[in-house]
Parts: sequence; C-alpha cells; structure tokens
Amino acid sequence: MTDLRIDPATPQDTPLLLRLIQALAEYERMTDECVTTEANLREALFGARPVADAAIARLGGEPVGYALWFYNYSTFLGLPGLYLEDLFVLPEERGKGVGKALLAYLARVAVSRGCRRVEWVVLDWNESAIRFYHSLGARPMDGWTIYRLTGDALTRLAEQ
Repeated sequence: MTDLRIDPATPQDTPLLLRLIQALAEYERMTDECVTTEANLREALFGARPVADAAIARLGGEPVGYALWFYNYSTFLGLPGLYLEDLFVLPEERGKGVGKALLAYLARVAVSRGCRRVEWVVLDWNESAIRFYHSLGARPMDGWTIYRLTGDALTRLAEQ
C-alpha cells in the first residue's frame, strides 16, 4: 500500500487522537468510560514528562487509525517492553493492512529501543482481532488474569 503512511503523533494531532479514542470506545461499547480530554491527552503524550507515545496511520492522507503505547519493564528479562494500550483502525478501513502496518511500526520502535516484547490485551468477544493477532504470531498468555484497582478502592488503599 503505497499511500499508507504511519507517523509519530504531534501535539497538533491531539484533537484527532481524541476523536479516534472516542471511536474506539464506541466500538468497544465503553463510551461511558471514555472521559479523557484533549488537555489530559496532550499532557500524557507531549507534556513535561510524557508517559505514552502514539502514531497515526493515514491512508491517502486521511487519518484511518492509531496506536498508543507506553513502556513497561520485565524483571525476569531485565529489559523494557512496550505495552500497546490502543490499536484502532476505523471500521470502514479494516482489511486493508492498516492494523498490520501499525503493529509492524510498533515492532520496529520496540526493536530499535531495545525492548524484548510487545504486550496488549484484547476483549474476548473480539474474535476478528484475535484471529488477526494469531495470524501475526501473537499468542495469548494463558493462566494470567488482569486485575485493576480504581476509584474508591484505589483511594482507600492509598490512604492506608
């Protein structure tokens, strides 16, 4: 696909990224949980202490998807990794290689920065995504369950 470009996100892309994040939330049936703002996103990606990175896929110059990730660390490997928080391609643009190109871009970032793995989660009902990830050689981590501490429970624990 010669008219597909993937570029690092810039501060000017913040409104676009927010729209794409909102589209992902809609696709994942989680719009009520998507409360971020342009200001939050700009600070996280481009502030004094960025905590995440993002790239935007453009097809024929039009934005069609994005990836957003941050670094993690494996004590067992003694090396960093990348955690893919979001990978999203507009539904009407799927099947054109955009998702694979975004993951290949992220793999190049990981390898160039000395990361030994890329990890992410997928909703168990998203069978097309699961098939896609399997086709790339990704495998689920059987035996692991994700836990999350948020809201009042997080606050209560912090106060102890």
